[in-house]
Amino acid sequence: MESTGSYWKPIYNILEIEGLNPMVVNANHIKNVPGRKTDVKDAEWIAGLLQHGLLQGSYIPSREQRELR
Repeated sequence: MESTGSYWKPIYNILEIEGLNPMVVNANHIKNVPGRKTDVKDAEWIAGLLQHGLLQGSYIPSREQRELR
């Protein structure tokens, strides 16, 4: 998922609790092609980048570290 604002944090926490391994990526690193203005096309673009190994996840501290903060 894109890290836009702080909107990703609650979703990230839920996915992590469910045992999934979510990846947060800096939105500037996956700038979209001009003309793609829908969420569906944006999601397809991000999925394609992930399938080709072109995404690098941002550093997210462990749950324990985040709770201490």
